Amino acid sequence: MSPASLNSAKQSSVSGNPDILTEAQIPSVVGEVLATTPVIDIHTHLYPPSFGELGLWGIDELLTYHYLEAELFRSSNIKPHEYWPLSKREQADAIWQALFVENTPVSEATRGVVAVLHAFHLPTDRLDLAEARSFFEDQTIESHIQRVLEMAGVNVVVMTNDPLDPLEAPFWLNGVARNGQFRAVLRLDRILCTWSAHWQMLASQGYKVDEHAAGKSPSEVRRFLMDWQSRMQPIYMAVSLPDTFAYPQETAGKRLLKEAVLPVCRELDIPLSLMIGVRRQANPALRLAGDAVGRADLRALEHLCREFPDNRFLVSVLSRENQHELCVYARKFSNLMPFGCWWFLNNPSIVEEITRERIEMLGTSFIPQHSDARVLEQVIYKWNNTRRTMTHILSDTYRLLSKDGRNITRADIQRDVTRLFRSNAENWTGWRAASDQQPQTQTLCNHNPSAVACERTCARRQPCLDWMSASRQPASESSQLILQGKYG
Repeated sequence: MSPASLNSAKQSSVSGNPDILTEAQIPSVVGEVLATTPVIDIHTHLYPPSFGELGLWGIDELLTYHYLEAELFRSSNIKPHEYWPLSKREQADAIWQALFVENTPVSEATRGVVAVLHAFHLPTDRLDLAEARSFFEDQTIESHIQRVLEMAGVNVVVMTNDPLDPLEAPFWLNGVARNGQFRAVLRLDRILCTWSAHWQMLASQGYKVDEHAAGKSPSEVRRFLMDWQSRMQPIYMAVSLPDTFAYPQETAGKRLLKEAVLPVCRELDIPLSLMIGVRRQANPALRLAGDAVGRADLRALEHLCREFPDNRFLVSVLSRENQHELCVYARKFSNLMPFGCWWFLNNPSIVEEITRERIEMLGTSFIPQHSDARVLEQVIYKWNNTRRTMTHILSDTYRLLSKDGRNITRADIQRDVTRLFRSNAENWTGWRAASDQQPQTQTLCNHNPSAVACERTCARRQPCLDWMSASRQPASESSQLILQGKYG
């Protein structure tokens, strides 16, 4: 069929079916669906109120975020050894003066602070922080968290929880109150990456381990992980790995990975998240801001996926140069789920490049983004940026598909957005956010008419279109503001 005939046939089809979108309608519908679909933020460093001061929020924390600290040392004469002794308030004032008063805040991290202030109707161009500080001091953390998550369009936050962190572990050991919107992740860096420096912490708790992870150590680490699984109920385990990560390799960490971590993940039927590519402390004087990035050899990932087909791996790589290779491996191994644009990659230009590549190679079988937020209010600008970028990407994708002859409906877009930002995370972790975060319905499932679809998915583990249409609510005020571009 000629292009002219194809277009003529499509136009006739559109005119005869009001559900089919024209190419001109696609961008606005994509934007609306993205704005009104709550997301699962699959990786953050946030905490609920029950964790006290571990949870960071407010203007001083936003400004002393390590991304901005690194920029400060490039745009002012202050030296790291002069900066670190300052109080938090003094550090925030120095960063505001250097990056927002003396310079235009055009970087991604500085624009994020501007977007947060604007979202709360606070001035973005004052010489001091008096009004912003007054606003945040008036907030109560419980209601503030709910407001921020609603503004960001996030209804589930996945944390990062280290059982060997001396500040965090006591909360869990003392039976910290759980919050249904915050889900735990059991972080393993101190076990898998720096075992020699931390094995005595396990030994002091009664686990029979040694410095070389020999003898009973793997079985005792399995016992340790099962004990902490009972406390945390994590939806996955996770480790951040250097760019030099290799597997197989005979080290204590690799032995524990193979003989302890992966068997426990299989037994619990939860994924292991591998975040690969950080080069720790390239400049120690910058502290947390001193980490860098290196290109990794992803043959280690190939070996793991092939050797352990019954384990699921949730993978993010830090180097831009590793992204295409990760997509290729995801096409070869169905137990590999790429997720997010991590850390230095979380800039709109790079996010767009990576996400387009993933859609072209993997369809919708990946998780596009996570916020990686360390300060509560960061989710506002990070998810606003994601929605803005994804609107362009998905609109272009659907327009191309429409030109190639496939009709596009709102239901198609809703199904895809739900899969990308909710169902893939739910299915991969084996956990349903819908069971405690979404309203239930007694609508019959259109995939299996004899079954009731009460948790957004049916027996085929696909989003149920009947559920989505039956439970869709009018857009909230926050969603309407997102649609109008007023959050950021």
